[in-house]
Amino acid sequence: MQVNKELDTRGLNCPLPILKAKKALTDMQSGQLLKVVATDAGSVRDFQAFAKQTGNELVEQQTVGADFIHILRRR
Repeated sequence: MQVNKELDTRGLNCPLPILKAKKALTDMQSGQLLKVVATDAGSVRDFQAFAKQTGNELVEQQTVGADFIHILRRR
């Protein structure tokens, strides 16, 4: 999977990971992938809701150790 941009939001609590992802997506082209690494457990459901609200595709979510990884495709 070719990620076009990566955000490290470790240590930030809701809603900061979402706000940073939203800002990053505005600078990206349609179809590009954004990877967000967070440590806030609430980010899992937050990114699911964010994808539904914005129409961006939530391609993948995974937990690796203490990190929650979210991959979004820009609509």
